[in-house]
Amino acid sequence: MESVNTDIIILGAGLTGLTLAYNLKKHNINIVLLEGRERLGGRIFTKQNPNSPPMEMGATWISPQHTLLLDLLQELGVKTFEQKMGNTAIYEAFSTTPFQLVNLPMSNVPSFRVQQGTHQIIKKLSLNINHHNIFTSQDIKSIEKKGNAIMVTSDTHNFIGTKVISTIPPLLFINTIHVNPSLPKSLIEIAQKTHTWMGDSIKIALAYREKFWEQEHLSGTIFSNVGPISEMYDHTDVEDSNYALKGFFNGAYFGITKEERLRLVLIQLEKYYGNRVYDYINYEEVVWKNEPYTTTQASGYILPHQNNGNAVYQKGYLDNTLYFAGAETSPIHGGYMEGAIHSANFILAALKSNGVLG
Repeated sequence: MESVNTDIIILGAGLTGLTLAYNLKKHNINIVLLEGRERLGGRIFTKQNPNSPPMEMGATWISPQHTLLLDLLQELGVKTFEQKMGNTAIYEAFSTTPFQLVNLPMSNVPSFRVQQGTHQIIKKLSLNINHHNIFTSQDIKSIEKKGNAIMVTSDTHNFIGTKVISTIPPLLFINTIHVNPSLPKSLIEIAQKTHTWMGDSIKIALAYREKFWEQEHLSGTIFSNVGPISEMYDHTDVEDSNYALKGFFNGAYFGITKEERLRLVLIQLEKYYGNRVYDYINYEEVVWKNEPYTTTQASGYILPHQNNGNAVYQKGYLDNTLYFAGAETSPIHGGYMEGAIHSANFILAALKSNGVLG
């Protein structure tokens, strides 16, 4: 078992963890960033294929009100472009009635996507962090406070520091990591009932050679109460050269095969667009419920955004050596990329008030 000594140990190399590491490096703080997956990004996950736009399987849209995120993108030199919604949408209200083409209301608050894919944020952040400080494929087993130090143990390493910041979804943390001394019962109970953003989602996308959905009496925006696709949007790239549709598939279908989900996707799209939907270039999906470093089994149903930003996540534990961060812990824009950035900034301020940053 290899040992690594540092100042601050960050669990999770998603947006919160990478943003925190990026800012701590500005203060010349020694950090290690631990990630369970082989890739960085967490729930920012862009799939790249030839002749296809970047396929966003996780976090996608940015609103003008996401000011912290927009400031970070400007600092990193990451550019955005407006999400195309169109003036109409395909709407399917009931299984017993045909779909309709309805007019969309004018919106004064557009949504934006990241040029070349949301993973550009992850790429730019990680390039500013020494790769020797990032450890992937780390399955965290335990956290133990030992005197003035705190140790994180994975299946391959012991990481020893003075502070641990977990950006892992709280439910996943509580269910998979042993902590000594034990955490307060109040924290454990809230964590067990905290909704994991994206945890119930199935994201799907199909790339095509042409934008047939732009023809008259059609639309690339879909809303269906019938499903199994509930929402779908035009996912063309910023250059308008590679075309796709991307949306949400009913999360109840997590247990069937990818091939069966694709079959159901094509059957639904055929109703709107005809046989041309079968001439796709590629199909991508991510079933987030089946991602072990995002989701774990809850004891019961948890409402979307339930306990996101709860007061228990705004405190330090184990004599202020263990902190919780991440999109679920933010009381502002909890569950979104903006919340992830806010959480990283909150932890940075807490460390400063405790004298860690000088």
